[in-house]
Amino acid sequence: MSSEDIFFLKVAFRGRVQGVGFRWSTQRVAAGFAVTGYVKNLPDGSVEMVAEGQVSETKSFLVALREQMKSCIETCEVEELRGPRSFTEFSIAY
Repeated sequence: MSSEDIFFLKVAFRGRVQGVGFRWSTQRVAAGFAVTGYVKNLPDGSVEMVAEGQVSETKSFLVALREQMKSCIETCEVEELRGPRSFTEFSIAY
């Protein structure tokens, strides 16, 4: 692991997470945190999110998102990883 590696979360959200503005809401919540990454719908009906940044900021972002979208999320699988920075902004991927 290099000294330039950054913390990131890879999250799979399942539930009623497509067709309810989940990606847009995720991007809006991300704007309040110093995180970069993406959110996208997957063919199986789940939503994938990758968020990178400082550990505390990234985890706080996930907490805020889960609170905001709790009525839509049934399960949330979270992987905590480290690797090279991959993003310059937080966006919706298609």
